[in-house]
Amino acid sequence: MARLPEGALMQCAAAGLAAACADLLGRVPGRVYGSRVVLLVGSGDNGGDALYAGARLARRGAGVTAVLLAPERAHAGGLAALRRAGGSAAGVDSGVGLIERADLVVDGIVGIGGKGGLRPEAVPLAEAAERARAAVVAVDLPSGVDAETGQVRGAAVRADLTVTFGTHKPGLLIDPAREYAGSVRLVDIGLEWDETPVLEALQHADVARLLPVPGAESDKYRRGVVGIAAGSARYPGAAVLAVSGALRGGAGAVRYVGPAGDAVIARFPETLVSDQGPKRAGRVQAWVVGPGAGDDAGTVAEVVAAEVPVLIDADGLRLADAGAVRARTAPTLMTPHAGEAAALLGVSREEVEGARLAAVRELAGRYGATVLLKGSTTLVAGAGEGPVRVNGTGTPWLATAGSGDVLSGLAGSLLAAGLSALDAGSAGAYLHGLAGRLAARGAPVGAHDVASAIPRAWRDVRDVREVREVTDAREVREVREVRDVQDVRG
Repeated sequence: MARLPEGALMQCAAAGLAAACADLLGRVPGRVYGSRVVLLVGSGDNGGDALYAGARLARRGAGVTAVLLAPERAHAGGLAALRRAGGSAAGVDSGVGLIERADLVVDGIVGIGGKGGLRPEAVPLAEAAERARAAVVAVDLPSGVDAETGQVRGAAVRADLTVTFGTHKPGLLIDPAREYAGSVRLVDIGLEWDETPVLEALQHADVARLLPVPGAESDKYRRGVVGIAAGSARYPGAAVLAVSGALRGGAGAVRYVGPAGDAVIARFPETLVSDQGPKRAGRVQAWVVGPGAGDDAGTVAEVVAAEVPVLIDADGLRLADAGAVRARTAPTLMTPHAGEAAALLGVSREEVEGARLAAVRELAGRYGATVLLKGSTTLVAGAGEGPVRVNGTGTPWLATAGSGDVLSGLAGSLLAAGLSALDAGSAGAYLHGLAGRLAARGAPVGAHDVASAIPRAWRDVRDVREVREVTDAREVREVREVRDVQDVRG
């Protein structure tokens, strides 16, 4: 702001906002010309962005009315621009009626500095926008959500589209605030960033760089062996599902230890099965312990004492000694859902779900471990300083029994293949969520369907890197020829 003329950033933001609103209006009859647009305008810069964007829409023939929540503090330049373009202003008392007749509502009530939900005078407007048939566009982020944490401490605007400026805000990526944001469109307004990010959201190319790929000299042991200590007489399926995820996670072999050996070997004969306990199972590069373990605290303690990376899930989280976990020198990855995290922290599940970013950081610091907090948006926090990774590839259809067991096996296999706990958790969550989407396609699925879709998700991610690796023209031709043959065989 110091380098640019006054108002330059706001004009860039308004231009991007207006373009997004025009695109959205273009999908309904009447397009921009003749459409009815209502701006909900607070006293901050978000209100100014909305007013300038409204002026641009008014010049294109839209009927634009600004509902001013604080008329005496509305952005003077933006309000003047709107009026010059043919727009008008109204008070809060007229807001609900205007919203009910609108084609588009633009939320410019508060910006990234807003805390604690909407103020009382704004609540009826947000409720009217949620009821109305109009599309709702939020400026930078929905009013009433916490930009830094993703918490929603009161009433908030529910948007169909959020147009955010410069960079994604944490609240747009973390639930529960993410649910209020709808689709998110990033507008570059020329900001430069030199700070360490608070969050990282990996994309296909990032995950492709992490995934292990065997070389010409690889064998099953060099690729890594993952041990699965899971299942019980009551929950043998947890062992089967954890093994199913592990077999598809990049390690060269899977060793299973526990009472569900017959069920595992019947489904996956390639598994190396032992009933002699973790210490006598043979060498592994990583352990997964806890899914369906019941009350087998001895096995959990034995695995936690191992000097290799360990993933602790489900019953293992309840049974593991906190001091023993903190004393570990090898990497540890803990994978609780919100209820398990609440039990570990001694708080309510609602408290964890309402403040997921704070909860995952607290757990990672308390246990000196990497923590993967499962949920509609999965968060992965390392034990030290650094950005938390957020993953949103999943689908609500993944909320099914055994899905977490598959994730544990998958992430544990990535640990055994040599990935760090942070990378194994991040890549595992990404692939697991993508596999869930591929398996479901809008219909119910079981955990075994998710496991079966992991290779498809892996190939989908790897395609990015394959294209970048093939640079020689001859190699490009050979790859195309191979794919042509595969297409014919298919």
